[in-house]
Amino acid sequence: MKFANSKVSKKGKEMSLREIADSQSFWLKGDGPEADIIFSSRIRLARNLRGFIFPPWADSLTLKRVSEKVLDAIKRCNYLKNARLIDMNKLSSIERGFLLERHLISVEFSRGGSHRFLVVQQGEMLSVMINEEDHLRLQTIFSGLQLREAWRVANKLDDELSEHLDYAFSPQFGYLTSCPTNVGTGMRASCMVHLPALVMAGKINELLKGISQLGLVARGLYGEGTASHGDFFQISNQVTLGLKEEEVVDNVERVTRQVVGQERKAREILLKRNGAQLKDQIGRAYGILTNAHLISSQEAINLLSKLRMGVSLHLLPEFDMKVLNELLFLIGPAQLQIKSGKNLDASSRDELRAKIIREKLTGSY
Repeated sequence: MKFANSKVSKKGKEMSLREIADSQSFWLKGDGPEADIIFSSRIRLARNLRGFIFPPWADSLTLKRVSEKVLDAIKRCNYLKNARLIDMNKLSSIERGFLLERHLISVEFSRGGSHRFLVVQQGEMLSVMINEEDHLRLQTIFSGLQLREAWRVANKLDDELSEHLDYAFSPQFGYLTSCPTNVGTGMRASCMVHLPALVMAGKINELLKGISQLGLVARGLYGEGTASHGDFFQISNQVTLGLKEEEVVDNVERVTRQVVGQERKAREILLKRNGAQLKDQIGRAYGILTNAHLISSQEAINLLSKLRMGVSLHLLPEFDMKVLNELLFLIGPAQLQIKSGKNLDASSRDELRAKIIREKLTGSY
């Protein structure tokens, strides 16, 4: 494991985050099943150590002892042997925001704190948060509809860690967690879906209500407590108690497939009934993105969302979905500043963002 970010040297820390900024997130490739609508599949496992107070109520010494035990176990894991360690307490708010924008940490974890660490495997498909709401939060994330594969990898890592850690587990309730809603499997299975046609057709609220009635929940772009941007939603399970992990995965996958079917139908109807208007919106989005010299992250995401649908409908066949995926998730305020190596005001960020988008879309980046 590389402990670059635990160095005292500030330069060493910045270089490590810069490496992440310049590296490829494998789950952004857009090469998984149904990847034009299902952006990604994620499994998150919550685990705690037996005999230690859980993070929300633990003192600094307890958190320190937990982090030491977990990091020692992680060093022994084959799945994380080339991972990078990041000490959250040594990061600025911008640097923590960068990790949030990369979908590597939660909103709660982005607030920082002592004895909190992030472990990230190359490609960012596998990561571990230490001392978040629970002692461990394991995450696997894959492109498209690959919940089963994400679960397979998460389960393997969980098994490896359990050989060296004594989890807090109850024969009656399952894995014990800080939040009662996570007790049981401790699993959150989720799919990030792109639903622009359902939003345009005014059917999204009805869909979200239906998802809730099926025992699932739809959240915003960055998970719990966040809003939807660019017509992206995260569909995940609500219940973990009394279910097997395979049942959770099957249920989320089944509902997500139904959502995909409704989105495809909505796209077909839009193209058939309002084809000229739809093409005009996509064309205008392309025109702005390839010519703008100032653009906010919100406007960019909304316009890139339209381009992404255009590629799916073969209205923009020359575009690579991977390029659009990268632009959608790699042009946030914090990422631009980490990538440029300096603090930028809002106007400078908007200018740099517009430049990157222009060059990416015209093939000169």
